[in-house]
Amino acid sequence: MKTIPRKAEELFVHPVVVLEASPDGSRRFRSKTGLPPDYSRCTGEWIEHWASAAPERIFLAERGAEDRWVKLRYGDARSRVYRIATWLLGQGLSAERPVAILSDNGIEHALLMLAAMHIGVPCCAISPGNSLLSRDHAKLKANFEILRPGVVFADPLERFLPALEAVRRLHDGIVVAGSRSQSTAGAISFARIETGCDEAAVGRALAAVTPDTIAKFLFTSGSINAPKAVINTQRMLCASQKAKDLIWPFLKDTPPILVEWLPWSHTFGGNHDFNMVLRWGGTLYIDDGKPTPALLGKTVRNLKDVAPTLYFSVPRAYDMLVPLLRDDAELRESFFRRLQLIFYAGAALPQHLWDELERLSLETLGTRIAMVSSWGSTETAPLATDCHYQAARSGVIGVPVPGVELKLVPVADKLEVRVKGPNVFPGYWKQPDLTRESFDEEGWPALRRTRCRGL
Repeated sequence: MKTIPRKAEELFVHPVVVLEASPDGSRRFRSKTGLPPDYSRCTGEWIEHWASAAPERIFLAERGAEDRWVKLRYGDARSRVYRIATWLLGQGLSAERPVAILSDNGIEHALLMLAAMHIGVPCCAISPGNSLLSRDHAKLKANFEILRPGVVFADPLERFLPALEAVRRLHDGIVVAGSRSQSTAGAISFARIETGCDEAAVGRALAAVTPDTIAKFLFTSGSINAPKAVINTQRMLCASQKAKDLIWPFLKDTPPILVEWLPWSHTFGGNHDFNMVLRWGGTLYIDDGKPTPALLGKTVRNLKDVAPTLYFSVPRAYDMLVPLLRDDAELRESFFRRLQLIFYAGAALPQHLWDELERLSLETLGTRIAMVSSWGSTETAPLATDCHYQAARSGVIGVPVPGVELKLVPVADKLEVRVKGPNVFPGYWKQPDLTRESFDEEGWPALRRTRCRGL
């Protein structure tokens, strides 16, 4: 039986960094490993590769009828992407009329997203909370004011009818109802957009995609001000995964298997994790659970069904999961059996959870599992720093990834972090004033005025 690498020295390339002082009192911080220029042109190259190299490998899986896993293989994913892309080519879409997705994670959501990016049409997954948890739909209206989409996807349609009515006057696009919908009144069915295929036309559109082509718009949370539409280019997405290639070389040998709920409307789940699966020919089991009392049971069921190789989540989820891992031997064995690392982001993991996860891994496996994190933002797609070594404690965000340079600017008793690199956004869509405000006089984005005491 092949030994599963679990120790940091087996998984990661040891970081070597350069720290330089500047006359203005700031410091420049970068990886000594450069980012070679020969990384992927666009994400479409990844699905083309795996559909050819491993067509029978499972790409995505979700719970379907009778709670069974519905699985999509790479070869079938490419075929469906081409059929959906053929339909999209006839809809007059562009950056000015992108694809908007209101729904939770799902196979059809993924296929529509990939088909749009395959032909150079931006897509935007909008947080379902903006549609389902709001009475006035103010954030959703602000999203649509900026996007003015040409296609809107909702699944199931019935859940999103009030939201669709709220934004009806803010777009002239076609509404597509997902296959879980009971009715398609006022919309067309997803099956209808998969009926034809013009492989030559889709191939020409794919060939025309450049690193500067807009792949996605991702909205900031808008917790303080109105949501901003962050432009994510193909270069940003591909550079981020190339950096991961250089510091996480084990991905070449063990394609990732994820069981994950993190929403694709957020850069953590939608860029870092989804793109990692696609880039390395891995498998993503879409977890229909969430870290809430009502839905955590679904996550437990899914983790008992499928043993992940990597686990990505946020501290709140680990807070709920750790007691169950402690008390449920079946869950604990499945969770740790082939796990290579535990990754947290979004906030610092409380030290007591870190300690307990280490203890449980030692008890289950006989060794402590690697525990890591990183730092970035929607504007960096999201990778800016990565802890590709075993930190001694929680809260360590690591060092700059290859191709990224940080400028650490003294502000009071802390440091303000500014970022440059091919993974950094060119600006906010249709918000030039906010874009200008986000870059300093040397062109460094000061992202959210992030402060830190040190790295």
